[in-house]
Amino acid sequence: MRMDYVAANPEALQTLIDVETHLARAARRRDELGGGLLELVKIRVSQINGCAYCIDRHTQDARRAGESEQRLYALSAWRETPFFSPRERAALAWAEAHTLIAGRGIDDALFEATRAHFPEPALVDLTLAICAFNAWNRLAIGFAMIPGSYRPD
Repeated sequence: MRMDYVAANPEALQTLIDVETHLARAARRRDELGGGLLELVKIRVSQINGCAYCIDRHTQDARRAGESEQRLYALSAWRETPFFSPRERAALAWAEAHTLIAGRGIDDALFEATRAHFPEPALVDLTLAICAFNAWNRLAIGFAMIPGSYRPD
């Protein structure tokens, strides 16, 4: 690891931590983001970004939350499997589009398809989650977090 970025500047990281706290509360309050959906999105965003630390961390968390090995193994090819619900597929497509947004944007058809599965407050939370996960990935990659070092509570 290049440095412990949280210890180096905890005040700066507090904003992302606050976002995570908000998202955890939102997932408990509203069923639209619960059921392990956010863990699947975290893993998929981390796969796209190539963040080994975050993939390791969030697959551990997903397993602890009851996610199946089969779905975790198939997540990188979710479009080709029958393992994910329409709501999960919408969230994964939305996550991929936001993670790969440079030069592509977000088209109206994807927005409408995603919006069909998430009420407006949940869609804002889902989008905020994707933004936060991308930020965490960039921190973990930039500061060379070590895969395998995460231990769930």
